[in-house]
Amino acid sequence: MKPIRKVFDNELPLSLLLDYKETKSQQRELPDHQHHWYEIVYVYRGKGTFFIDQTFYEMRQGDVIVVPGNTVHRGFPDKEEPVTSSAVFFSPDLVHNHAFSEVYTYLKLFDTAKKNKQYKYNLSPEHAKILQNDIDAIHGEWEQKYPDGGQAMTLQLHLMLLHLNRYCLPQSAGLDAPNALVPDWFREALAYINDHLNGPLELSALAKRAAVSPAHFSRVFKQRLGMNATDYISTKRIFAVKDGLLQSKDKIEHIAMTCGFESMPHFYRTFKKYTGMTPAAYRKGSRPH
Repeated sequence: MKPIRKVFDNELPLSLLLDYKETKSQQRELPDHQHHWYEIVYVYRGKGTFFIDQTFYEMRQGDVIVVPGNTVHRGFPDKEEPVTSSAVFFSPDLVHNHAFSEVYTYLKLFDTAKKNKQYKYNLSPEHAKILQNDIDAIHGEWEQKYPDGGQAMTLQLHLMLLHLNRYCLPQSAGLDAPNALVPDWFREALAYINDHLNGPLELSALAKRAAVSPAHFSRVFKQRLGMNATDYISTKRIFAVKDGLLQSKDKIEHIAMTCGFESMPHFYRTFKKYTGMTPAAYRKGSRPH
């Protein structure tokens, strides 16, 4: 399924938007999408999964996820303990036009995340409190609506980015070595899988296409994504099925087949394994009433 492009309201008084302490639900989450603005997600409590740039991350309290502009992503809140988070969206113009931008790279964490394919970081309680205060300050300025509130929010955004660089970049230090960079064949394999979910995706064929051994293919997958290639493909297919169940009235079997499941018993077992319910129950329970 092709990602949608989210466009921010041109009528906003400032190129910055804050979704403050929202508890997420499956009905309100967008499918795979991207936008020109940058995004910072901070998790207060709850559980979920975040998909970004072909990678899955578990979301827990104290996690920060940074989303560079034009990067495909989506959130999957847990059904029983949904994530409560704040999301800060901002135009890069707010950073590039700042007077100090030539001597300090506020977007360094985003650039590093994109290079190393590492988008999630976990803050210590002390650092998490500082980031929460940054978010609260932006929210407070938005609520007060002072004449100079836009300037205050912009300055607070820069302070937040400085804090994130300070607390999160050390977690990326071990990934800066050349041998830790994502190989081109791996990126191409992820893109190929994403574009061919409805067809056969055998490990041996994927490894041959990447010109590496199946063992090496599997090892790199596990190292980079925390799951093997088979589980990754199954997860992507189940997410595609979930979108199909909510966005169409097609029969369940038809949706499963178009998402690459050739055996219906295998599909039903896999769907129950990943969601804890049947496809029919998911469709009935997740659609808005």
